[in-house]
Amino acid sequence: MDYLYTYFVIINAVGFLFMLIDKQKAKKKKWRIPERTLMAFAAAGGSLGVLMGMFFFRHKTKHPKFVIGVPLLMMMHIIIALAAYHI
Repeated sequence: MDYLYTYFVIINAVGFLFMLIDKQKAKKKKWRIPERTLMAFAAAGGSLGVLMGMFFFRHKTKHPKFVIGVPLLMMMHIIIALAAYHI
């Protein structure tokens, strides 16, 4: 179980960091991290980190894919975690 906690901490930290990096690159009009990569991190368990990055850095907050999709992924992760711990 310790590995699972470590995984979630790392994947969320990376998701948060990717949102920061993408925001900085957007400001400088440089090559960006693809949206599908950001969503993949959110889907892989990093939804909290990506969501926090969205609002902390004000990044991707006007994109419905992120505004709706990331919270839905986070709710799905919460439901799966609750179901796993109650079985």
